[in-house]
Amino acid sequence: MVVLVDDDADSNNEGVVMVAAEHCDAGHVNFMARQARGLVCLTLTEERCRQLNLPLMVDEGLGEKAHFTLSIEAAEGIDTGISAADRARTVQAAVAPFARPQDIVQPGHIFPLAAMPGGVLTRAGHTEAGSDYARLAGLLPAAVITDILTPAGMLADGAALREFADKHQLKIGSIADLIHFRMVHERTIRRVREGTINTAYGEFRLTAYRDQTAGAVHLALSRGKIVPEQPTLVRVHVQSALRDLVTSRIPEQASWNMA
Repeated sequence: MVVLVDDDADSNNEGVVMVAAEHCDAGHVNFMARQARGLVCLTLTEERCRQLNLPLMVDEGLGEKAHFTLSIEAAEGIDTGISAADRARTVQAAVAPFARPQDIVQPGHIFPLAAMPGGVLTRAGHTEAGSDYARLAGLLPAAVITDILTPAGMLADGAALREFADKHQLKIGSIADLIHFRMVHERTIRRVREGTINTAYGEFRLTAYRDQTAGAVHLALSRGKIVPEQPTLVRVHVQSALRDLVTSRIPEQASWNMA
């Protein structure tokens, strides 16, 4: 198990205890319930949620919030479902290689979270980080996570998280470090097309790149020779279908729309 910290500048540095779902047993669940004391959740990919026929708890208005599905229970091999052993059994039923919808029932005592495609490169949340860490370890992209609470019942952050990790001899990882690792070691875009295009500003070389995480296509226009040893002027523009397609102009914005 590790303590995973959300160290985004806009967050409160909140943390969760995390363990890869494939390795989760009754001891892990018991530790989370007794020591971390948050809601025990299971991060799953959208593909796995579809495999289990798990609907979202709320269909609309989620925004950047965590995507909870209906809670689940293992269909067989459990008692009331609330014990640490029962919840661990439910986790294993949900992440089994050939798990079927009939292997689980709703509602239950494990709360699945649907991770966004692309992981932390799409959404920098604990849900996506849990799935990413498991995948990078060569395991199924699923993790059991729970928020860490202070003795006063508040969400732990900063020094409280470090104290918790030291007390229980757990390593601390951050979402920012995970994002950096993936950006350095993974190829996130693919060149799909090249050509030339004539514009009001002259002839440019047009290169299309596909974002491997979100599937979006980005266009790069270049002119002249790029010399690696010298700085290259780069401008980023926001896509505007009306202006790009019919070359309409907006008052006081004679140039292309700039981000």
